[in-house]
Amino acid sequence: MKKICLNLIVIVLCFAAYSQAQTITNPKQDIFPKGTTFINNVPYAGDTLKKHLLDIYLPPVVKSSYPLIVWVHGGAWMLNDKYADMSYMTQTLKGFIDKGYAIASIDYRHSTTAPFPAQIQDCNQAVEFLYQNAAKYKLDRDKIALIGFSAGGHLASLLALSNNNNVKEFYAGGKKPDFKIKVVLDFYGPSDFLSLKGVEVNDAKSPVNLLLGAWVFDRPDLAQKASPVTYVDKNDPPFLIVQGEKDESVNPIQSISLSLHLKLAGVKNDLIIVPNAPHFGVMFDAENIREKAFQYLDEYLK
Repeated sequence: MKKICLNLIVIVLCFAAYSQAQTITNPKQDIFPKGTTFINNVPYAGDTLKKHLLDIYLPPVVKSSYPLIVWVHGGAWMLNDKYADMSYMTQTLKGFIDKGYAIASIDYRHSTTAPFPAQIQDCNQAVEFLYQNAAKYKLDRDKIALIGFSAGGHLASLLALSNNNNVKEFYAGGKKPDFKIKVVLDFYGPSDFLSLKGVEVNDAKSPVNLLLGAWVFDRPDLAQKASPVTYVDKNDPPFLIVQGEKDESVNPIQSISLSLHLKLAGVKNDLIIVPNAPHFGVMFDAENIREKAFQYLDEYLK
């Protein structure tokens, strides 16, 4: 009898521990509206790397499929994870879910572990995984948008703009993916590494030099290959570009340059310069920015 009771206690404790583990899997869970479905830590590259995981968030309203927004975090290509940038973009996140969009937040390898093009390979592989497994996760494979912040803005822009090209180095295994990007929301992402100046590139440990694994001006070929503006053409998706006026990490000229390149190619885009805004923060979670983002999403994903 005692043995049976002991076994029951062990089972109950294990179940409690399992239940607790399930509830704390996603540290940002409280940000999302009640009823949001969380699918956590999905491996997208067929390996066990922690940086090859993604999370999926589905709206409470049940549908057969949802248009998808892929969230690419910032962190100078060497910091943070798939939960980054969410803490100061809470109203925007809630708005996405409330309007019926699914979100997939992806991780990618840091530059301190693997230099470029590892990061864009990971992003392409993650989006292709979502595309190929869309039915399993109730996603609309033909309605995919990207949103990225800082380094994530760079990667989102690079992924979307190079999608019309066949840059084999950008694809794990060298095979061009099948997905198409419908619209991009780029928050203060660098766009042209060859135009960077001062502290952005003059330090061996600057984020851009660490990303490339070489000094920018020692490898202009590599800097050009990693720059989103290199791939702008008339077939690119529309862009909403958001930039802080007082950004000390990414000069506003980077966003202005991308907007002008897109305009010259005939690609629809809007540039919002946020007055007095720094590199990141709650100033980017403003109502006017959300309204413009929803306008782009609703036009091209619904």
